[in-house]
Amino acid sequence: MKPSLLALSLAAALVTTVVHATDTPAAPTAAAIGTDDPADSSTGNNQPATKDLSAIDVSAKLDKARNALSPDTGSSQYVIDQKAIQALPLGASTPMNQVLLQAPGVVQDSYGGLHVRGDHANLQYRIDGVIIPESISGFGQSLDARTVQSVSLLDGALPAQYGLRTAAVVDITTKSGSALGNGGSVGVTAGSFGTFNPNVSLWGSSGAWSAFFTANYMQNDVGIENPTASRKPIHDHTNQTKAFGDVSYLIDSDTRLSFLFGVANNRFQIPNNPDQTPQFGYLDTVDFNSANLDERQNEQTRFGVLALQGKLGTTDYQVSLGQRYSGLQYLPDDIGDLMFNGVAGAINQSDRASTLQVDFSTPMGDSHTLRYGLYGSFDRARTNTNSLVFPADADGNQTSTVPFNIFTGDQITARTWSAYVQDEWSIGQNWTVNYGLRGDQYQAFNTTASQLSPRLGMVWQATGSTTVHAGYSRYFTPPATELISSTDLAAFAGTTNAVKNYGDNTPLAERSNYFDVGVSQNIGSDWTLGLDTYYRKVSRLQDEGQFGAALVYSTFNYKYGRVGGAEFTANYTSGPFSAYFNFSYTKAMGKDVMTSQYNFSPEDLAYIANNYIYLDHDQKFTSSGGFNYALSDTTKLGADYLFGTGLRKDGSVPNGGTLPDYFQLNLNVSHDFTFDHFGQLHTQLALINALDRTYELRDGTGIGVGAPQFGPRRGLYLNLQKDF
Repeated sequence: MKPSLLALSLAAALVTTVVHATDTPAAPTAAAIGTDDPADSSTGNNQPATKDLSAIDVSAKLDKARNALSPDTGSSQYVIDQKAIQALPLGASTPMNQVLLQAPGVVQDSYGGLHVRGDHANLQYRIDGVIIPESISGFGQSLDARTVQSVSLLDGALPAQYGLRTAAVVDITTKSGSALGNGGSVGVTAGSFGTFNPNVSLWGSSGAWSAFFTANYMQNDVGIENPTASRKPIHDHTNQTKAFGDVSYLIDSDTRLSFLFGVANNRFQIPNNPDQTPQFGYLDTVDFNSANLDERQNEQTRFGVLALQGKLGTTDYQVSLGQRYSGLQYLPDDIGDLMFNGVAGAINQSDRASTLQVDFSTPMGDSHTLRYGLYGSFDRARTNTNSLVFPADADGNQTSTVPFNIFTGDQITARTWSAYVQDEWSIGQNWTVNYGLRGDQYQAFNTTASQLSPRLGMVWQATGSTTVHAGYSRYFTPPATELISSTDLAAFAGTTNAVKNYGDNTPLAERSNYFDVGVSQNIGSDWTLGLDTYYRKVSRLQDEGQFGAALVYSTFNYKYGRVGGAEFTANYTSGPFSAYFNFSYTKAMGKDVMTSQYNFSPEDLAYIANNYIYLDHDQKFTSSGGFNYALSDTTKLGADYLFGTGLRKDGSVPNGGTLPDYFQLNLNVSHDFTFDHFGQLHTQLALINALDRTYELRDGTGIGVGAPQFGPRRGLYLNLQKDF
């Protein structure tokens, strides 16, 4: 068995630690950093409290240096910190996708999906500056908001160091044991729909070591969006376990070694839509109650990253080695799936990605900062599927009620290499220009694609309260690793799972030109207003659809795409009151499906070949907002809302209609109780969808839409949290 990249990286890190310990002077003592008092040698007391404080100072300095590796010049940035997360109705129990929905231009979709500025998925997740490759099921649902100190959503015309996944960069700064001191927290959230969500976190530091750990378990009866408007979905139980850890060691005052890891193990029942009519017969059976279907899906994600951060002369650097594994298993209801879909496929997918990332930042005089780096990814994906099908004639009509099994399996390897260089140039007091060049190469599906991408961003401090930014970026976006091959398609000829259009089933890398202009205005010390506009012209536009019973997306390409829009933001803070408001307009369209045509009807393909259509995830207007008011130091009131004009559905043309507008209002109140011999207990009561307005995210029609899905019904939840 070959050693994994993660194991090799751990060994390399240990060697590095030994080299530093042997070849460099000893780390300064506590007395040399941040204090004038030497250790008390007469008593043998080495003053651990003073030493801990010094380690905190060193960690804070390294955190600042790490942040300097990642500029946002010319792009748009929306920051949600830990305080803002805690103010949400569910507090730190809020799923990460719901946290990000509070940012402008973010549209909600089914299965926890997000669309930023008219893109489908295409999100890049970074934890403490390190890229974490997306998983099969969507990486956002593998993260826990309890790990977050702050999260920044970067979009628009990004600098050269950001590439590959470019709809937005979700840049997460994690909590740190060195900053929090020694302690922990334990709590539980419980409430409607059988929700039970206990959690525990531990953190601390000792000398050069610091650590932060968190874990939680979730179970409820609304794991996936209900396909009906009923209050109680049928067959929708979920069990989810998540954990995260961050362990750091200060090698010396300029060097830190960190190990980040996370695990998620999620199990879902797939909810049922009653009163559906079977399309196929099974043996002597012609009827099946769709409310009794028993389809399930299990998802696993594990990642580990070893990062070495430090300084060489005046150059800050961070080198990281990482690995991410994700798996997905779809377990069909054999008889039910056969009778409703003509196929019952037991799917087993796995994907393992190993990564190398190197970032440098070097000041060049007083007005230039040069940033440069490399990124490499080795991604290996496998799939095995056992499919029960019926024989069929050339027109797809069932010719026998006796099913038989077809096994299909495949594996692919995708290799990605990227390099960038960029200069942040400060011109006088009011202008900053960030210009750079990025190169990407992607190898998979027996093809190689590459691109050199120029980037240019400018920031003008027009007045003390007015900031203007503008940028242009050329983007190159490789496809998600999909596992549909010509062999798979051909194997189903003459069955009830045969395709009508073979077409070109190899997904292509997307290429686009992105333009962004925005302005930010401070009004006094209380108000901050922002307006941002963008336009993206795309060739080989990537989109995804759910084309089967399993909750797995497949990539396809439109030959042409065009996406544009505008965002308005307002934030207000004064004393105990704070509020925010976001409103966005988006128009996203594509023309001519050029890959994976087998997923579409001939009629839809013929229309789309000559006409632009709205993308299925296009939503014209989207808004979010909320407020928080502190009645006292211990009692707070809050509310937030989501509004949208609805995603697309089929009309007279593909995706030609829209679903009705929706509005979801959430309320919360929190209070900190103090008890003798127990201390402080934080309580938070949340009312989700307080108006109990029923709304539909999807109606089951449109390009690549598998089934109807409804938003959440009214639910009451109580959180109890005790820090120690």
